[in-house]
Amino acid sequence: MTAKDQLLVVDGTYELFRAYYGAPQKRAPGGQEVGATVGLARSLQALRSSGTATHIAVAFDTVIESFRNELLPTYKTGEGIDPDLWSQFPFAEDVTEALGLRVLRMIEYEADDALASLAAAGEASPAFERVVIATPDKDLLQCVQGTRVVTWDRMRQKFYDHAGVVEKLGIEPRSVPDYLALVGDIADGIPGLPRFGARTAARLLAHYGHLEHIPDSASDWAPAVLASVRGGAALAETLRAQRADALLYRTVATLRRDLVLFEHWDELRPQAPHRERLASLATAWDAPWLAEI
Repeated sequence: MTAKDQLLVVDGTYELFRAYYGAPQKRAPGGQEVGATVGLARSLQALRSSGTATHIAVAFDTVIESFRNELLPTYKTGEGIDPDLWSQFPFAEDVTEALGLRVLRMIEYEADDALASLAAAGEASPAFERVVIATPDKDLLQCVQGTRVVTWDRMRQKFYDHAGVVEKLGIEPRSVPDYLALVGDIADGIPGLPRFGARTAARLLAHYGHLEHIPDSASDWAPAVLASVRGGAALAETLRAQRADALLYRTVATLRRDLVLFEHWDELRPQAPHRERLASLATAWDAPWLAEI
């Protein structure tokens, strides 16, 4: 490795969803819907050929449910996913692998946990100049470390380093799970606490950092904090009464950073495309350009 090596970890599940709702639909000769998969393949091939990263891994939620569903009954499930999208998950994993990229198929844990774990490992390694997490998901903002570990919203071409997280949410990356616990996350089925909006949660956490540091009584809040929010007494009472719920929500929102997903960094270097597999997929999906990679 060189000092300029860059690790790129990609949220494959998000990229597939984005392609499904953004790329044209396409039926394969066999009748399967493959438009999102073909769109994803184009996107990943462009990313691969750009040469901006020396190491790339793409994580997918092979199973939508995870250990978090056992902790929180309202947590997201696969219910409601369009069957034409759901059926393309195996195709997406296959074509990503055929492109020569390392695929992480997540079952017990989520793709987000894989991204967080790879980012933590990359940050701990002196080999990488930068670690980039390709996702717009605000959950992953908790992984940002200075300017060395950043998130990348590819659609908006926006990078978020530590200063960017503070500008976006009003809090430091370390407080993101606490923020999600208070505000909630509809997409993930985290309800949050009543009365706590984004601005209120940010002002409290910008000062206290974590839920357990916020006093039960508003009379014990720092004067600057109390002056910056409305209805401090009611907010404090809500948090006091539902603190256990908030701590549970934070546990659910906290990503795992300790998963061991590979043995050697070289496993994440892009490999030569598997041309026979690509040719087979090109025929199956009537996408001849795949055979030309």
